[in-house]
Amino acid sequence: MYFIRKIRSLTKFELGLWLFSLTGVTLSSVVSPAFDPLSLTASLIGVTALIFVAKGDPLGQVLTVVFSVFYGVISWTFRYYGEMITYLGMSAPMAALAVIAWLRNPYEQGKAEVRVNRLKLPEVLFLAVLTTAVTVLFYFILAFFNTANLLPSTLSVTTSFLASYLTFRRSPFYALAYAANDIVLIVLWVLASMEDPSYLPMILCFTMFFLNDTYGFVNWQRMQKRQNKN
Repeated sequence: MYFIRKIRSLTKFELGLWLFSLTGVTLSSVVSPAFDPLSLTASLIGVTALIFVAKGDPLGQVLTVVFSVFYGVISWTFRYYGEMITYLGMSAPMAALAVIAWLRNPYEQGKAEVRVNRLKLPEVLFLAVLTTAVTVLFYFILAFFNTANLLPSTLSVTTSFLASYLTFRRSPFYALAYAANDIVLIVLWVLASMEDPSYLPMILCFTMFFLNDTYGFVNWQRMQKRQNKN
């Protein structure tokens, strides 16, 4: 009943986007040369998480934790250790912290919509320095583990870290960071699919993610304007 109520809270556009995303990732998985139930499960959880994150609903962050675990395992199978470390060691814990932060900062008491936050300049500068440090550190860590496609894998860490931090801090720009990350991941899984076609569904998965994250940025801008007006 709880999940049904959540589905009913979606607008017609959100419901259509969600169903389109579910259909897309399912069909891509079914027609793939090597059906992988783990990749399909991760994709379905991921697109469901994003539609609720786009609404500012803490349920989206709960599902993000689950997705991160599945995706970390999938990344390990292709030696994308950067993805594995990022999602298991950073994205999942940050999403768990975001659940707490979002629940503590509702727009209205009793409603599943987070209060949108605007970062101030000192924090933006701090984030820039921190992101640079994380990027340099992970480059050498991933090189040590002989990570496949090192440069795009490192860039994925950068965009993932930015997205996780901005999500935790309730900034609308989380969606732009995730959209950038989606583009990097599409490139990574295209490269992986050239060696193993079973990874083809991951390409469409992150294409659907890109669409959902783009909508997320648009909707959070609307949320921010509405909240500020009220």
